Amino acid sequence: MQELPVVSALKDSESKIKKPNWLRVKLPTGESYKHVRSLVDTHKLHTICESGNCPNMGECWGEGTATFMILGNTCTRSCGFCAVATGRPDPVDWDEPQRVAEAIFLMKVKHAVITSVDRDELKDGGSTIWYNTIRAVKQLNPDTTLETLIPDFRGFRDQVQRVIDAAPEVVSHNIETVERLTKKVRIQAKYWRSMEVLRTLKEGGMRVKSGIMLGLGETKEEVMRTLADLRDNGVDVVTIGQYLQPTKKHLPVDRFVHPDEFAEYREAGYNLGLDYVESGPLVRSSYHSERHVIPGYGKEKWLQEKANSEIYLSK
Repeated sequence: MQELPVVSALKDSESKIKKPNWLRVKLPTGESYKHVRSLVDTHKLHTICESGNCPNMGECWGEGTATFMILGNTCTRSCGFCAVATGRPDPVDWDEPQRVAEAIFLMKVKHAVITSVDRDELKDGGSTIWYNTIRAVKQLNPDTTLETLIPDFRGFRDQVQRVIDAAPEVVSHNIETVERLTKKVRIQAKYWRSMEVLRTLKEGGMRVKSGIMLGLGETKEEVMRTLADLRDNGVDVVTIGQYLQPTKKHLPVDRFVHPDEFAEYREAGYNLGLDYVESGPLVRSSYHSERHVIPGYGKEKWLQEKANSEIYLSK
């Protein structure tokens, strides 16, 4: 799931869609935020929080957590939604895994998220650095749970298997949008290739997660179909959030989805049998990810909310 800025969307060169109130967030402040900011700078780390201009950066960094982006901050793909730079990446930094592990240790986080750009120019797709990073984090931080948000590795099973072998608690790969819009939104990616990656992860014994953006022109029926496809391919956790246009060069927002509609998708996901559904306008893939590690937590919370609502309405 993209980590993009809260901005008004352009419908054409002369008109704007007004940003609704529910998409407004506070600017990052506080001592904890400043501390994380300092650690990231000192250790020369890349975070998707910064590269993607995530609207939740202030909240997450204020709690002393961050999503680290390995393998540089230049991607070999040119997705129509993403704020991360596209181009020729720098050479692989083989010291990066240890630096990430040390930063997580210094931050004293109980749960960390790691993601990466696509490195299609590398023979191994960057999977060796992925393996080394996961193992380094676990060795230095044995009590820290870890989520990895991985690329599709062009569907090569041996590269996906390296992540499985490193054994993070959660492995996420985002489908991003519905099948019809995939070629437009993800350009070099394929809907069913991503589904196969998710299935491979599940068959490897992983707790599997994926994410969808709304507001790109999808229909309700297509969203429901995508949720069913994710369930059928072994996904446990799904995040659903609002797409926000990072620059005028990126895809425009088709519409701002109302919070009530996000609530509908949350309920639909649970009714389909998904274990955890995080759905809301400002939801991003790593938002509340520390909760996504726990099997049954999301569904139990939803059932309790539903029961409380029924009791309230019966009075």
